[in-house]
Amino acid sequence: MSKALPPKPRSLSQKKSAITIVASQYNAEFTDALVENTQQELSELNPNIQINTIRVPGAFEIPVLVESVMQQQKPACVIALGLIIRGQTAHGDMVAESVTQSLQQIAVYHVTPVIHEVILCDDTKQAYARCIGSKLNRGKEAARAAVAIIESINQVQRSSTRIFPHKA
Repeated sequence: MSKALPPKPRSLSQKKSAITIVASQYNAEFTDALVENTQQELSELNPNIQINTIRVPGAFEIPVLVESVMQQQKPACVIALGLIIRGQTAHGDMVAESVTQSLQQIAVYHVTPVIHEVILCDDTKQAYARCIGSKLNRGKEAARAAVAIIESINQVQRSSTRIFPHKA
């Protein structure tokens, strides 16, 4: 696990893009901070990004809404945000694994990036560090990853157009 945020993407397109954030309401102190940090970082990285935020009850519901967004809105990227605090049973681990596998399947099927920041933590101290703190903030990390992957996709599309101009 990384100990600090990745650097901001070097080449930032100011192209208008749509990003949808699907975030859990559960553990609101932490998930609200994740959403706020993600929105703020996205706006700083590209003021032309259109951000649509959808809240769901818990982490387990995130993949269903991500799939719905993919079918109806066709965003450039989806950011999934949530927090699962590991408890005394295996429930948290099972939910985290299910969400992870589902989000990956959705992304591959739709060929659209899904940034996965549904975090599994052992306790509220870890949750604070990752959701509210500034050094490991996963909301900012999610925004940087989203902008970077959108730029990578745009780069592939530009080179594809140069190689195969008839496929514009």
